[in-house]
Amino acid sequence: MALITISGYPSSGKSTRATQMHDFFSSSSSPQLKVKVISDDDLAVDRASYDDSLQEKTARATLFTAITRHIARDTILIVDGMNYIKGFRYQLYCKAREAGVRVATVYVLAIPDQCRKWNDERADGKRYKAQTLDALIQRFEEPSSMVRWDAPLFTIPWDDPTPPLERISDAVTTGIVKPPNVGTQITPKAPTDALRTLEHTTNALVSSLMAAQAAAPLGGPIVLTVDALEPSSNTSTNASPVLRVHLTLPHRALTLSELQRLKRQFVAARRKAVTLGSTEKGRVEWGEEGVARAFAEFLEEGLGVA
Repeated sequence: MALITISGYPSSGKSTRATQMHDFFSSSSSPQLKVKVISDDDLAVDRASYDDSLQEKTARATLFTAITRHIARDTILIVDGMNYIKGFRYQLYCKAREAGVRVATVYVLAIPDQCRKWNDERADGKRYKAQTLDALIQRFEEPSSMVRWDAPLFTIPWDDPTPPLERISDAVTTGIVKPPNVGTQITPKAPTDALRTLEHTTNALVSSLMAAQAAAPLGGPIVLTVDALEPSSNTSTNASPVLRVHLTLPHRALTLSELQRLKRQFVAARRKAVTLGSTEKGRVEWGEEGVARAFAEFLEEGLGVA
């Protein structure tokens, strides 16, 4: 459903706003919709973790893992934390797009002196060291509605008695669900026999083409028969497995060197796709029929008849 990222200075009242949103969504949403808050306290992350940069990275990783585990299309997930690094907020934004949920950012605005006062008054053992609090405030990267990973942004002053809960609800229940970034999509890997299939099919097609040309002059649309490595679903068990490849040729004689040059270019592009999973023109088909069809189209383009 949605990921709501709360951001703000330490001890600025973020947990209070998270509780208000949790109660509001729990009372106004359908019973099938889950509402969950994730915070450092839920994950047993001590405030002392922010005293050291390495421990802080571990704490952020723990939070991100929990978000990944709970984010879902039937859940409003509220992330109660400082989330003061814009790069981390962008990471959450990408995760939300990958999961197909809406996003919103709630910025709890408080002046540093008020945060220091509240931190000093805490008696629950969840107090930041004074120097740690000052360092976190200094490093804080304020959310901005001008960047896509912080939008829509709702800024709530620490002393606002009526936060815009209705507007936040509209954003996370009826807002636009953005598609995943290309960089977050999983690229399918080539099968282990992809290179073997590639070499066999292209060699067989070139050989079949040269044999057909030796038997009679070629030109225009033709159908070539190529031996397949594996039986086709349309081939009977007693018949020899073959592929039928449709190809349009120019009305001239083709040389073996010309076909081999085009074959090398095609194979080189496909070898790169073995690691990338795609080519400039889209996804790659790794089966023999797909390779034969793609090579035939490549030949037509290279021979100037496409």
